[in-house]
Amino acid sequence: MALTARAAGRYTARPPGVSVPPCIRWLEGDPLNMGSALASIRQDRERLATLGLWSVPGVGPRGLAGLRAWTGAGLAPLLEGPVEAWVERLEAPDAVRRALLEGPPLKARAEETLGLAARGEMEICFPGDPAWPGRLSEDAVPLLFFQGSPCAGRRWAALVGSRHPETGFLPKARRFAREVAEAGLGVLSGAAEGVDQACHWGALDAGAPTWAFVGSGLDALDPAQARLRPHVLAGGGRFYSEYPPGVRASRATFPRRNRLIAGSADVVVALRAGKHSGALHTVEYGLKLGRPVLALPGDLSNPAAEGCLQLLADGTAALCTGAAQVLEAAGGAPAVQAAAAASAHPRQAPLSSRAAAVLDALGPEPRGMDDLLEAVPLGPAELSAGLVELELAGRCIQRPGRRYEKA
Repeated sequence: MALTARAAGRYTARPPGVSVPPCIRWLEGDPLNMGSALASIRQDRERLATLGLWSVPGVGPRGLAGLRAWTGAGLAPLLEGPVEAWVERLEAPDAVRRALLEGPPLKARAEETLGLAARGEMEICFPGDPAWPGRLSEDAVPLLFFQGSPCAGRRWAALVGSRHPETGFLPKARRFAREVAEAGLGVLSGAAEGVDQACHWGALDAGAPTWAFVGSGLDALDPAQARLRPHVLAGGGRFYSEYPPGVRASRATFPRRNRLIAGSADVVVALRAGKHSGALHTVEYGLKLGRPVLALPGDLSNPAAEGCLQLLADGTAALCTGAAQVLEAAGGAPAVQAAAAASAHPRQAPLSSRAAAVLDALGPEPRGMDDLLEAVPLGPAELSAGLVELELAGRCIQRPGRRYEKA
């Protein structure tokens, strides 16, 4: 185990027994089996310096721009000489500057991150690279860590929504995303449980690629994201993150992740969003970037739809009732179409062990929560999570009074 990160973004100490940092093993010739793309970064001094700085929590695009302006020759000169010579020029909190002063030299820091990326089977892309999302501005982020395959020639729809929509909405979100993908658009979302994952699965049902932007390092996904990832990658999609290996998700990382979703999309669609839903952050970023914004309507008495209804009421978003409107807002028919054959046979989402246990306990007659708690070896929180997973997969139906039956 190498670096880990707290939710606040500060690196923790290494576990006992790990005496030699990965960056030193790298310098001593420890084979890391790096891909040619990662290895090429070591030969590009500007990229290596950018990676080293970006690996420090709290260093942002503004700080990098200020250092480039100060040197007049990019960031590469910072690889030589002591950190003390330039750290005061970095626009960042004092704690960030102290972390740079107390840590390894910039080059060693960058090489350590390269080693961690290689071990985690990640790649790194910069603006202008083939893997870089075409619409994403380099002002938003200087580099991205990613896993997955290239899929050029598409326009992209960001489909976002709540983790906890109303009962029965997740299968609808999945069908909607499938229709959007069948129209020829790629689907972007955040891989979170709820609407996001339903949309990724809808794209996979259509045989279309889907991109997931996450608020953690790619080696620090939550269990639901980790279960989704192999299916996204096998379907020709990608997982992206701006965060180096080891960084855990926190309240601060999700809004930042949302700006990348909006910035990479041709159109942003809010499927379900409550009054304070994080999906509204993606809408806000989309508006700032001039992206078309659409929203699905919902029942006036449904709290999970309050955010979407407000967007429609104040004219912030255009009304969306079908995939054709999403396609039109994205700029018309793209060059690449989804695989029609795949749409006839939707994929079955794999079930976690807890969801499988709940499914075994369900039958054609509705069962209440108390009854299910007696039937499965799960606590209330795990049971609820398993039921949500089954609903998303279209494997169970919730009846009034929180009673569930097998679909």
